[in-house]
Amino acid sequence: MRKPLIAGNWKMYKNNNEALELVRELAPLVADLDDVEVAVCPPFTALADVSRLIADSGSSIALGAQDVYPGDEGAFTGEISPPMLKALAVTYVIAGHSERRELMGEKDGFVATKVRAVLDAGMTPILCVGETLEEREAGNAARKVEGQLAADLEAVEAAEVAGMVIAYEPIWAIGTGKTATPDDAQGMNSAIRRWIAASFGDDTAASVRILYGGSVKPGNAAELMALEDIDGALVGGASLKAADFAAIAGFKA
Repeated sequence: MRKPLIAGNWKMYKNNNEALELVRELAPLVADLDDVEVAVCPPFTALADVSRLIADSGSSIALGAQDVYPGDEGAFTGEISPPMLKALAVTYVIAGHSERRELMGEKDGFVATKVRAVLDAGMTPILCVGETLEEREAGNAARKVEGQLAADLEAVEAAEVAGMVIAYEPIWAIGTGKTATPDDAQGMNSAIRRWIAASFGDDTAASVRILYGGSVKPGNAAELMALEDIDGALVGGASLKAADFAAIAGFKA
């Protein structure tokens, strides 16, 4: 049985004090959600203090990072390494988010090195894949996503994939207010699981958690999470308000 994961990607929002206040407000709201895993991914500047707050409070909230540089150390100004994140008790690391692919020009080969580095550091990648509106309208959505998976998981073994998280985020639904229909979301998540089965085996496909992301809100979370191949959500804007994020996380509660 795959335990759903509801992860909040705060992006470039919340300074350190605001991040701490949000976690303080969120923690009691999700404390009783035993059948759902909840994670928050604050900006790098808040990771250390949020990590301490989670540890000191005994909260079950998991800590995630929004990105990583695939090197242990070196002359990489402005970058953050996997060991730095591991030292802060980070559990999850987002890799390949469309905003980094589209805005920062990150290619699949670079994303693949991040996935490998996160695994080697003992953390869990949340690998993001997804298509543009033009690619979907041209009938190339599945081809685009499967190509990303093939490239990004090139250096990963089946047992490692089984423990990973994959997030399907149609680019046209991120921060736009548009949401893939339940049929769209289930269709792509099912296609991802079939691709994993063909590439890494049925057991791996049965274990890997596949999330949906893209304008997930309290009003649509339950319908999306009820679908067979959707094992949680990567939440953007709605994760910035404790009550909204807790409502999404409590879809089964």
